[in-house]
Order: sequence, then C-alpha cells, then structure tokens
Amino acid sequence: MRVSHVITRLILGGAQENTLSSVLGLQRRPGFEVRLISGPTTGSEGSLESVAREAGVLTVVPELIRAVRPCTDWMAYRALTRMFRADRPDVVHTHSGKAGILGRLAAHKARVPLIIHSIHGPSFGPFQGRAANAVFTAAERHAGRVTDHFVVVADAMKRQYLAAGIGREEQYTRILSGFNLQPFVQARREPELGRQLGIEPGDFVVGKIARLFELKGHDDLFDAAPELIRSIPNIRFLLVGDGPWRARLEERARHTGHPERFIFAGLIPPGEVCRYVAWMDALVHLSNREGLPRALPQALANGKPVVAFDCDGAGEVCRTGETGFLVRHGDQPGLVKAITALAKDPNLRQRLGASGQAWVTERFTIERLVEDQAQLYTRLAAAAVNRR
Repeated sequence: MRVSHVITRLILGGAQENTLSSVLGLQRRPGFEVRLISGPTTGSEGSLESVAREAGVLTVVPELIRAVRPCTDWMAYRALTRMFRADRPDVVHTHSGKAGILGRLAAHKARVPLIIHSIHGPSFGPFQGRAANAVFTAAERHAGRVTDHFVVVADAMKRQYLAAGIGREEQYTRILSGFNLQPFVQARREPELGRQLGIEPGDFVVGKIARLFELKGHDDLFDAAPELIRSIPNIRFLLVGDGPWRARLEERARHTGHPERFIFAGLIPPGEVCRYVAWMDALVHLSNREGLPRALPQALANGKPVVAFDCDGAGEVCRTGETGFLVRHGDQPGLVKAITALAKDPNLRQRLGASGQAWVTERFTIERLVEDQAQLYTRLAAAAVNRR
C-alpha cells in the first residue's frame, strides 16, 4: 500500500512527532511504502526535518507555507496535485490546517482512492477572531466534503467537528498519539542537570512543556505565579521550549520580582525531554487550543501528576483524582489551588503519578499507534474496493 502523509511543517511539536512516528513505523511494516511531504520548516521552534531526511521519506514543497497567501497556496495546491498524479498513492493522509486543506483538495483532484485527515487540534474555535473563525470553518467544511475518513487524537475533536457540520459520526476514528515511553518511564534525576538548571534541594518544580508562543497558556501561569510564590516559598517554574515569545516571557519573569524562580530551558531535542521531566514535581498544561497534548502523557509516564485547563482533549488524560487536577479554562484560583495541593502533599503527588503512569503505559505506545493506523488503512481500503 502506497501512503503519502502531508503536513505543513516539521517543527518540534506533538502533531509533528506523532506524524513522523507514524510514517517511520509504517515504513518498517511489510506491504507499506510511505512518503512524507512537508512545507519548509522555519522559525525558532526547532525542526524534525533531519530525522525524516535520514530515513529517506521526506519531500519538501517550498510553496507549502503556514501563512495564508493565495498565490503561494495555489502553487502549493498545483505542486501537490502533480505529485499525487505522478506517484499514484493508494492513500493520502493529511495533517495540520494548511496542509490538511490543500492536501485533501489536491488528492481529490488527482483522484486518490482514499483521503484521510488527522485532527491534532482544531483549526477553528473561540481562540481566534470571528472573521478568521468563519474562514477556517468554511475551509474545513469544504475540505471535509472530499475526505473519506477523519482520525482524531481525542474524542473532543470529533465532537467539535461534528458540531460544525463536518463529516458524519461513522467517519471518525480515535487513535491516541504514541511515543517512545521507556525513556520517560526510566528517567531519573541527574544531579549535574539539576545543577545546570539551578534547581536547589527541596525545590518544588512546576514544569511546562510548550512552544513559547500565543495560545500556549504561559500568560495564565505568569498571572498565577505571584500568588503561587507567596504560598509555596520553594516553588520553581521550569519552562521547556522556545519560540518568538521568549523575550516577552523573560520580561514577565522579571516583573514578578522573582526572576530566579523561572528557568528557561530553551529548545530541547525530543529525545532529551525526559531528562527535564524527571526534575519536575508536577506538570501544568494551559493551552487554549490543542487536540491531546503529548506533554501530559509524557509527564505521567515518568510518574508526575498533571494540572491542565479543561480545553479540547486535555480532560481525556488529565483526570481529577486519578492522574491530576482538571481546572476550568482560565480559572486562576482553581489553578493555584491545584498546584498548591500538590506542593503540600507528597503522598498525593505519588499516588496520582503512579496511577497516571499505569494508565498511560497501556495506551500511548508507538506500536499501538502504528498498528491502529495500519488496520484503519486496510479496513478503509477494503471498504472502498467493495463500493466500486
């Protein structure tokens, strides 16, 4: 089976890591020939391009860029259509907003037999202005008409898209994101790394793994920081990630009057993230938009409890009283209360972390991700043949 995956860019991010894991896993399975098509990866968020190139699966389409530019977008659509006509894939599987729309339309134009789209996070919603929301909703509806099946990383995505009139219930399948669990399960605190980060014995470390960019909820954490510092004198904030908001957030740290409480770890290669999670006592996830954030199961795999805003699919992993505390979106007092409860009760942290670790290790393996995708392709391909 010839499968072409299409994504807008290969930055260091959950959707990108999930897609690359799928491609590499499927490529190793007998009977699959897999290609990954991406736009150019630019910016301060890091890149996975080298991994894809070394595997020999990557093709870069220069015109496939994240920004909306009608002329360039038309060129990308034409380029993708030509590629699909030449390669004749059995399946085109798209990811992310721009590549998801252009890739599906191009696959339809090229008469690809099976068109699948993964929803890693919503392209529309209250996180953007009314005009942008209307445009992206209309674009998703248009592309949805030529989509044979949708893969969602969380049931919350299915509910949102069905409510917007995109697809039918039977067109959706949930496939949880997979990652290499063992480095997180086995990670232990390395004293030298702790010294490099400036973490002192007895510090209570609240971690956050996210690009330093809008919609990731850093402002919510900084808004809560003064009260947290007052109630938890030994608190430290470990921010893993980089992005265009770094200087702005460093300035916010200075304005708290306690800049030493904030550790900006910067851009960390995916294989190294587990070393930093090991130094966290709890992880917070406060994004305004994200399908099912990988940072949550990654922290839980290391036995660390999580606190998250109830946004998109976060509540499907962050379960109050079982893996951590789920807080109403934007509820700053609730956020402070949850973090303080974890800081004051080591036994609670241990119980929630152990429960979360057991729950995650059953569900978030790469092997399960790849197997579920392979079975889905086989089932849908067989159904398509029977319809002809």
